[in-house]
Amino acid sequence: MDKTNIRYKRVAVKIGSNVLTRPDGTLDITRMSALVDQISVLHKLGVQIVLISSGAVASGRSVMGFSKKMDIVEQRQLFSTVGQAKLINHYWELFREHGIVVGQVLTTKTNFEGRSQYLNQRNCLRIMLENRVIPIVNENDAVSVSELMFTDNDELSGLIASMLGTKALIILSNIDGIYNGSPSNPKSTVIRKIRKGEDISDFIQTSKSTLGRGGMQTKTSIARKIADEGIEVLIANGKRENILIDLLDKQKDTVCTIFEASATDVSSVKKWIAHSDGFAKGEIHINENAEKALSGPKATSLLPVGVTQITGTFEKDDIVKIVSSNGKIIGVGKVQYNNEKARQLIGKKNQKPLIHYDYLYIED
Repeated sequence: MDKTNIRYKRVAVKIGSNVLTRPDGTLDITRMSALVDQISVLHKLGVQIVLISSGAVASGRSVMGFSKKMDIVEQRQLFSTVGQAKLINHYWELFREHGIVVGQVLTTKTNFEGRSQYLNQRNCLRIMLENRVIPIVNENDAVSVSELMFTDNDELSGLIASMLGTKALIILSNIDGIYNGSPSNPKSTVIRKIRKGEDISDFIQTSKSTLGRGGMQTKTSIARKIADEGIEVLIANGKRENILIDLLDKQKDTVCTIFEASATDVSSVKKWIAHSDGFAKGEIHINENAEKALSGPKATSLLPVGVTQITGTFEKDDIVKIVSSNGKIIGVGKVQYNNEKARQLIGKKNQKPLIHYDYLYIED
């Protein structure tokens, strides 16, 4: 493959636990080496790659074993500290053989909460990419606790792809993509392309992987949101030979599931807000007319006249959830008033927006 055939110039690549580990929980160095070889080829062709890698906890577990003296959070903290050191050391040595420098970035969900923290983290990753350093990102499990953890590295990879405005997010699992039936059924085939609004709920299995925290349901949810932001999402089999090179080669039609990217341009601020629902301090309930206006084709701010109820305690510029008249969460936004002032404005006409369009994200 030469530079003219490269499909994407900047990508986020998430490698799942089931790709990097053997059934006994030990690291699959052969598979890791093969993926590093592929990333190195693409890197030397000018592709900017951010690697979101699972495997730390599984790696640490294989060293330490289970202990009945520790609860789940304590075990995760211990396994991650030991496993992360082991994992990054393998990556460092494997990339060094190709003359490539890598850097470790450990993050937590709270690093995405405040706008300044978000921008600082984005700047760090951009500096690394500009200096041809490959960032290897993982959750800092040593300091994360249950309620502040990412759903899994699928969620983290989506946040990183959105943050950096990559052209694609590639999620490598141990299957070829999303099937139109059970993957174990020989008659099932991979759904090659999923378009905006297409219902595939009947094909999504709710079971999770044996080593990771997530499953196909999480991958699909993240993929839809990222695709809506204009980033193509590919779910593919990380154990296939040359999978990354083949996916980025315009001349090849590689088996995978592609979530088609929206043509709509989404601002950096809206991308941050779209992924901030986990930090919401309250809820704004709206009536049917407001819901129709917000969901319509024309850009609209949320006005107090369409608000029916406000719950929670929040300050100006905090993140809140938008709840429809039937109780469904349909979006998230940054409020322009604190909760007391907002409650005083409920139902009133001719008022400034409670949430301006530029700081409002409505789900499709």
